[in-house]
Amino acid sequence: MFAKNMGTIDRAGRTVIALILLYLALGTSVIGSGVLMWLAIIVAAVFLVTSVVGNCPLYKIVGLKTCSDC
Repeated sequence: MFAKNMGTIDRAGRTVIALILLYLALGTSVIGSGVLMWLAIIVAAVFLVTSVVGNCPLYKIVGLKTCSDC
């Protein structure tokens, strides 16, 4: 379906960032409850999906690959 263009470290980093964003958006009042909260949730969702799939559309546009075996 999609050719992988993300390495393991990149995928793990995105997952960690996504979890931090979700925690800040939903578990604390640091971000608030407005536009920033929803933006954090959207970015976290995109990071989680791309890390699970292993493909980042932006990487394809700029011709970047962070995996060594793809």
